Amino acid sequence: MENVTTVDEFLLLELTSNQELQPIIFMTLLVVYIIDLFGNGSILVVVTSEPRLYSPMYFFLGNLSCLDICYSSVTLPMLMANLFSTHKAISFLGCISQLHFFHFLGGTEALLLAVMGFDRFVAICYPLRYTVIMNLRVCILLAAVAWITSFFYALMHSVMTARLNFCHSLKLSYFFCDVKPLLELACGDIWLNRWLIFIVTGSLSMAACFLTLLSYFYIITFLLLKHRSCHMLHKALSTCASHFMVVSLFYGTVGLTYIPPASATSVSQARYVAVIHTTVTSVLNPLIYTLRNKEVKLALRRVFGRKWKLSV
Repeated sequence: MENVTTVDEFLLLELTSNQELQPIIFMTLLVVYIIDLFGNGSILVVVTSEPRLYSPMYFFLGNLSCLDICYSSVTLPMLMANLFSTHKAISFLGCISQLHFFHFLGGTEALLLAVMGFDRFVAICYPLRYTVIMNLRVCILLAAVAWITSFFYALMHSVMTARLNFCHSLKLSYFFCDVKPLLELACGDIWLNRWLIFIVTGSLSMAACFLTLLSYFYIITFLLLKHRSCHMLHKALSTCASHFMVVSLFYGTVGLTYIPPASATSVSQARYVAVIHTTVTSVLNPLIYTLRNKEVKLALRRVFGRKWKLSV
């Protein structure tokens, strides 16, 4: 019979054992986190205070910015703190909470990107009925479904992981708490947990990705068949380019993080991809949207220009 350990805390993996690199990594992560907070916070302020941006597209963009602030905050502060800590530990309750919010916010982002793809599909393919189809009630309902569905999806993982017994080393081979690293430390029957990862997580991510890509497919098909105009196609795609860049970045890093690695080298690389997924993507989202969107850039100038004048 395996020796079951009473778990009070888990030890987290350090990003690097090189002491000279730790201050550089810390400063890099700190700058990234500040840019994330400022960039997404600015978009959140603009879309809530600028009347010209009271539209479905910017309602969902505000949701995405709020989500990205929370998403990076789940892992980054503890990752930075552990760089200079000799005891890189996280409590059992803290570990399960981090796991829950990581999957909750990640699942919400996947569903929210699918909703934003649908919004662009309606706006381009049914412009005259856009305000009727995507009214405020529908927008709130779609956003609520994304948040609530992901909450219960994450709750499933956190509850099923918390009930496990741990009988191996309590040192995680990861820099934050996730389901797969915790399953490596568990003893007993974990087939249900693995089944949930494969079926539920796989189905949720694949369905969200498929619906997102399907929206773009219909947009391109609609424009080619109805307008047969390269100019119209280019104009419509330019409005969706920022959204598609965010989708590609999100699912690209998710795929590289969760596809089973084939070697020890790829395991090490997957950890660094996970850092990119949890930090850089949240930073690039506001930059991509603001650099590609004239309305957002003008609104940023109006809002912050007005506040600067009032402060002076």
